[in-house]
Amino acid sequence: MGSDHTRPAPSAPPRVRRILIMTVVPLFVATVLAALLLWPRGGSPETDGGADVPRFPGTVTRAVTEPCPPTPSSPEGTPRVGGGQCGTVDVRVDDGPSAGQQVQTPVPDGPGAPRVAVGDEVILVELTDPTDPTTSNWNIAEHQRGTPMLWLAVVFAAAIVAFGRWRGLAALAGLAASFAILLTFVLPGIGAGKSPLLVAVVGAALIMFVVLYLTHGVTAQTSVAVLGTLGSLVLTGVLATIATAATHLTGFGSEDATTLSMFQGDVDLHGLLLAGIIIGSLGVLDDVTVTQAATVTELAHANPGLTRLQLYRAATRVGRAHIASTVNTIVLAYAGASLPLLLLLTADARPIGQILTSEFLAQEIVRSAVATLGLIAAVPLTTGLAAVVTAAGRADAPPSTNGSAPPSTDGSAPRPQPDRAEALAALISPRAGRPDEPDPTRTPPPSTATDGWPESNRSTDSAW
Repeated sequence: MGSDHTRPAPSAPPRVRRILIMTVVPLFVATVLAALLLWPRGGSPETDGGADVPRFPGTVTRAVTEPCPPTPSSPEGTPRVGGGQCGTVDVRVDDGPSAGQQVQTPVPDGPGAPRVAVGDEVILVELTDPTDPTTSNWNIAEHQRGTPMLWLAVVFAAAIVAFGRWRGLAALAGLAASFAILLTFVLPGIGAGKSPLLVAVVGAALIMFVVLYLTHGVTAQTSVAVLGTLGSLVLTGVLATIATAATHLTGFGSEDATTLSMFQGDVDLHGLLLAGIIIGSLGVLDDVTVTQAATVTELAHANPGLTRLQLYRAATRVGRAHIASTVNTIVLAYAGASLPLLLLLTADARPIGQILTSEFLAQEIVRSAVATLGLIAAVPLTTGLAAVVTAAGRADAPPSTNGSAPPSTDGSAPRPQPDRAEALAALISPRAGRPDEPDPTRTPPPSTATDGWPESNRSTDSAW
């Protein structure tokens, strides 16, 4: 998560570091204490999900298909609706009590049924006849996807490490930490009946601290991004609470939520909706805040003469362009995840106004709008904090006492700043031994010490 910036952030002065530590450390401690208080205990809650059907891996050894006979309600010769295939499939059981045994199953049929061929690795289920426990039937549930998904994960990780190197490796570690927090704290905490909004805010803050510092390093720039992200998360939670209350959303806008309420009736679906908005916003929020903090740092490094207000205005212009593209990303991400239902709604005969205000679409509209408002707030908040920290660091830099430049903030050797009078005298005086020496009566070019840029080959036009 977040943007990658290869240049290491300049070291902040001691006073600025102390202020950031006094601000960030108490917030981190409060987040850890809240996570410990909300941490689910006593194991997973019991659900009424029915008996677990045994599942065993197998390999298809033979498949015989034929056209399905007409159904009793259809006339003779009429193909069955859906163009289904009938027949049998021989499968070798690879694991379990029946390992090595050849079993015969019907060809999978129906909506979403897998299409199998010889050599396919599948998942078998054994169904026992309730009237005769000694009789059982085998059916193919789905394909085995472990091997291709493992190879995809290897390619994914290799590409990130090859391109990002150590930063890419840190990003993978941050991704693993995010999943660990979601699977061990957020989801079990919500499933245990705790407030989904509170668990989501604490979990998102914990993910933010771990991922940002692990990926981008413990620097003042990262601390500014952490503060901007945390403030935007809290604002997003407040806006989501107000918006869902104003639109009277219940959280029952999807079939998944309805099914969850049947299995775990103590889950607050309205709070779960708010939690989804918080978790979904975090991934884009940290990208915006890290980018804004890095932009202010780079602008100050490129032109040390910029004031705090100029830094804020210049970085805000970058943030506007970032937000303009991110808003479209958020909407398309939500639309892509809900494409089947959106397609179903287009065939609805109701007026467009009723479709847009239905529970499902209203839920997605509120989700997108609230996430966008949180992103917009993150730009001025993070940019302002970064400008204040950068300007404070520049003010705390030790002044020059002998006419030389202060030490460079990026670790490079400082560039000498010659005295103005000496520079002018050197330019005006003739240089011996040079056939092409300049005419002393000609107006000398401007000194490198008067144009505000330390390098002689830099443009004398100010960029701001």
